[in-house]
Amino acid sequence: MVVTNALISINIGLFLWMSIFNLGAIGSTGMSSRTLSFVISRRFLEQGEWYRLLSAGFVHFGLFHLAMNMLLSYQLGRMIEPNIGSLRYGLLYLTSLFGGSVGALLLSPDAITGGASGAVFGLMAAAVVGVRQQGVNPLRTGLGLTFAINVAFTLTIPGISVGGHFGGAAAGALCGAFLLAPAR
Repeated sequence: MVVTNALISINIGLFLWMSIFNLGAIGSTGMSSRTLSFVISRRFLEQGEWYRLLSAGFVHFGLFHLAMNMLLSYQLGRMIEPNIGSLRYGLLYLTSLFGGSVGALLLSPDAITGGASGAVFGLMAAAVVGVRQQGVNPLRTGLGLTFAINVAFTLTIPGISVGGHFGGAAAGALCGAFLLAPAR
């Protein structure tokens, strides 16, 4: 689980770095200039800051946000990375992260968005597709129930990036169809 552990460490490290140096909160966002330099929004891309498609996936707005994403990242990483290998797992994670960024920009282009949720939703969707390809009904597993609960939270709790979650899920499901297909 080299990639899983590395990604979790990077997320936690960046959260601590941003929290420790959270000086000079900006206006109504309540974010430091350091945090604001990582998030995604259309206005930043219009300024040529394309790195934000990646960096936004490593910004978290509070300890609970970070904890939930890292808990699911750890559980899904334990399930997926040993089965497909570290390189493929890393590519699945990054593809899902980018899918989440694109989804967030499509559905709410002016919102300030961040978090690993798009990547996590991509991992969940890939795992659901993989389980389904093995002939198991995902809704009869803890994975299916976890995915369903997270979709319900996404649709009912204000302030959650619907585009980020569903964009990541779409990218992850597509990758999972290939990466987790049973050998024939």
